[in-house]
Amino acid sequence: MLTVERVSKQFGDIVALDECSLSVERGSVLGFLGPNGAGKTTTMRIVLGLVDPDSGGVSWDGQPIDSAMRLRIGYMPEERGLYPRMPLHEQLVYHGRLHGMAKADALTEATTLLEMLGLGDRVDAKIEELSHGNQQRAQLAVALMHRPELLVLDEPFAGLDPIGVDALSSVLAERAQTGVAVLFSSHQLDLVEDMCRRVVIINEGSVVLAGDVDALRQSSSRRYLDVVLEECDSGWVDDLDGAELVAHNGSRFRLLVDDRMQVSEVAAWAEKHGSMREFSFTPPDLSEVFRESVRRRGE
Repeated sequence: MLTVERVSKQFGDIVALDECSLSVERGSVLGFLGPNGAGKTTTMRIVLGLVDPDSGGVSWDGQPIDSAMRLRIGYMPEERGLYPRMPLHEQLVYHGRLHGMAKADALTEATTLLEMLGLGDRVDAKIEELSHGNQQRAQLAVALMHRPELLVLDEPFAGLDPIGVDALSSVLAERAQTGVAVLFSSHQLDLVEDMCRRVVIINEGSVVLAGDVDALRQSSSRRYLDVVLEECDSGWVDDLDGAELVAHNGSRFRLLVDDRMQVSEVAAWAEKHGSMREFSFTPPDLSEVFRESVRRRGE
């Protein structure tokens, strides 16, 4: 298990991390969330030993992470760093050999990974010849090449089309099932909600919320109401005191409702303005939980 315990880091007058803690168990995928500049990348670099913390520590299975353990970590940085003119298959074999793999094993693993990631027909292509999405896949293949026990992925899904997202998420789920611990950051919260049982939300260097996704959603004090209202003016919510329109798609409206407001009031108002087909309270989704936790921190 990866454990980051009360890690703090300051760059000059800027506090990048303030007693940040998280853990990732073997066989699990942890979503690491936060606004830009919240401290996610700094945390990952400390895990990798690229940055030293001012205080706190990082351990794997209860032992400090040393140089030998770092060889068992797969890292995908947000800024891609592959050799642009080296053929794809050759590049994977090269990185595998750097991690001590036998040449035959590296050749086999490279072929397997490229097939899994949908790059089986691009083995001889140079990195600079690949699309942005395929470069993303190639970068993940490099991170996976030496069969790491821990994956640390900084925005791995950024810029991918839906097919690319499916390919990467499928591979990560498969690796987690084999016992690999996966820590990844992303701004695509719907994807995180689908992939992760647990998340950690960080803002301004501090953890503001952490736990099981379903539990975090259910424990929210915010009340969301989904209404399907046909034959209505889209502005029917504007004059409804105590309710805020947060999403609108065709005849479906999602409202944030004040605690003091009675359900019957909203229902009566909706029926007054159209033909109501659906009316139900639902817990907030992960993006709504995220926005609320970050907003509270900023107050």
